[in-house]
Amino acid sequence: MTGNLEKRIVMTRDVAARWVSRIAMPEFRLRIFHGSGEIRNIAAMLRTFRDGKTKLSGVTPVRDFGIRDIGDATEIWSGNRTALTQIQTWFESRGFETTGVC
Repeated sequence: MTGNLEKRIVMTRDVAARWVSRIAMPEFRLRIFHGSGEIRNIAAMLRTFRDGKTKLSGVTPVRDFGIRDIGDATEIWSGNRTALTQIQTWFESRGFETTGVC
């Protein structure tokens, strides 16, 4: 009886692993530290950029990224590494410090 149960558990784990590997996508993160610059409320500005209401010069519009304000920084994540690199370059050219895309 326990042999059959163990076989089912192993099969269930295999099925779950295949399902996760099929739907999983890489995720990249970028953290932008707030400075004393002229840009305030970075998270709100990035949300309007994501929604297509504003544009950032030199940055290709992208819709699939998440934004979270975490005190002294704003964190962005997406599966599109190129777009995050463009956003990183845009903020660093304006004097902000970032963690880089990782």
